[in-house]
Amino acid sequence: MLSAAMWGAIAGSAVLLGALVSMFFSIPKKMIGYIMAFGTGVLIGAASYELLGDAVKDGGITPTSIGFISGAVVFTIFDFIVSKNGASHRKRSAQKAAEGGGLAIFIGTIMDAIPESIMIGASLLEKSVSLLLVIAIFISNIPEGLSSTVGMKASGYSKKKIFLLWIGVLAISTLAAWGGYFFLNGASENVMSGIAAFAGGGIIAMIASTMMPEAYEDSGPMTGLIAALGLLASLILDHFS
Repeated sequence: MLSAAMWGAIAGSAVLLGALVSMFFSIPKKMIGYIMAFGTGVLIGAASYELLGDAVKDGGITPTSIGFISGAVVFTIFDFIVSKNGASHRKRSAQKAAEGGGLAIFIGTIMDAIPESIMIGASLLEKSVSLLLVIAIFISNIPEGLSSTVGMKASGYSKKKIFLLWIGVLAISTLAAWGGYFFLNGASENVMSGIAAFAGGGIIAMIASTMMPEAYEDSGPMTGLIAALGLLASLILDHFS
């Protein structure tokens, strides 16, 4: 259980790292876009190979399909709600990130982090953590911390308050990973497949609705190539893991 919490903390720490860098350094917008594009490719690979592929193999196509569609629908509903309340640009490094309310940005980030962390913890039920999933989430969380901090600063949040909020995200990611291990221990293959597919559906919906368009806005035509390299990196990691 402690290992699950540790790996959840490692993946979640990228948001805090990105926030700290954003507080004290000026990062070129294009560079953030490149990181996000690469993270997009890696996340697509992690969702496909680690979550959906294993879900179909272990539980079959029916629970996988149900879980996948459910995850995409639930994410879309919550994304619609938080976007209406100011977090539609929570991953952006451009000025549009400043239009979101600080609390809405925070809630949107939590919404992204929880299903990812749960699956990190659940992966330990197979005796070893999904290194691909941890790396994918870590890479994708860095630009989120960078850009979301811009929005919080523009909303009038002090550095101390921003730091405490991201510590909260780190704590929730850690707890969610622990919960994924503790509460799913002993679950049937169908249940595990459905939950893995649920997380996969949520991640794919998040990539399509927020990460990919915003990466393109920052990095332009290079987005496709860098995302492809990220997908190749996830394939290589999956092959050797």
